[in-house]
Amino acid sequence: MNATTRLGLLGLAMALSACSVLENDKIDYKSATKGATLEVPPDLRQLSTDSRYVVPGGTVSAAAFEAGQAQRPVGKANAAPQTIGDVRIERDGNQRWLVVNRPADQLWEPVRDFWLENGFVYTTEQANLGLLETDWAENRAKLPQDIIRSTIGKIFDSVYSTGERDKFRTRLERGPNGTTEIFVSHRGMIEVYSNTQKDTTVWQPRPADPELETEFLRRIMVKLGVSEEQSRAVAAAPAQVVPVARIANVGGAPAVQIDEPFDRAWRRVGLSLDRTGFTVEDRDRSQGVYFVRYVAPTDKKEPGFFGKLFNRSPDAVPPLKYRIVVRSEGNKSTVSVLNAAGAPESSDNAQRIVRVLADDLK
Repeated sequence: MNATTRLGLLGLAMALSACSVLENDKIDYKSATKGATLEVPPDLRQLSTDSRYVVPGGTVSAAAFEAGQAQRPVGKANAAPQTIGDVRIERDGNQRWLVVNRPADQLWEPVRDFWLENGFVYTTEQANLGLLETDWAENRAKLPQDIIRSTIGKIFDSVYSTGERDKFRTRLERGPNGTTEIFVSHRGMIEVYSNTQKDTTVWQPRPADPELETEFLRRIMVKLGVSEEQSRAVAAAPAQVVPVARIANVGGAPAVQIDEPFDRAWRRVGLSLDRTGFTVEDRDRSQGVYFVRYVAPTDKKEPGFFGKLFNRSPDAVPPLKYRIVVRSEGNKSTVSVLNAAGAPESSDNAQRIVRVLADDLK
């Protein structure tokens, strides 16, 4: 076999290897390892909550979230839900969730097992709150599947990295008539160069991925008894235009206005708070109030992502308490920020919070 032939076969093998990536599953978090959970960065950590059925989560730096935010595809609002057995998927723009005709306590174990089977470990696992949150994990399916990695990469797999990390929050919320709503929200980080010499890197937030959220919702449907074919059909339904969220000034304070009735506005705001990492300590749907904690951004230079994993800064900015209020009149809703005492808030922090929510609700 001459050199030209050997090179040709090598090229063919590499091409076939690349094709296999396109044909195979694009999600593979099996490399997520078990062990002691590392401390999460201060601006992303899970804060304590009470024992009621609420929607807690990690705090967020609005400035960091804005830096990673990008324009998202729009979708159709009020699209007809599609039901298979006792499971249906509903959508509102780029947000989707499941409605299951079973009580939450019957769904907890299968949903909990689902994430473990997909290679994740938990940082938060609270059945009484209906909340599961995974640790940061890497989607190894994004790694190039070339000949080099298929040989020595199997031995030194840890040297390969996608430069991305993902975590997911799953929230089970009790609905009317014994139903349960299941929400999945994604948060991502990406490693980028921090200087022009490209010799050091930092981790920064990247936009939430609605396609990943939908894919995991689809897989949960399969876990709950829906076939692969049926789940793909309902999850792939086309989306159109969603009512736009816009920033406005209401009574001298910043607010977000949405052309949607209360139920949908309440649900969209709750999922946006999950996506952007706010800690929701409590909520009162009858009053349209989410009680949240928020970490204000600072000008102080932050350590790298993995530096934060091992060392919590003693100078970390303490979280502040706010109320995110949803008020509706007909088919229009206003989302505003109140301080801990319930008074309208017009500070820089309130403006940042409004901007973060408006960006995610687009």
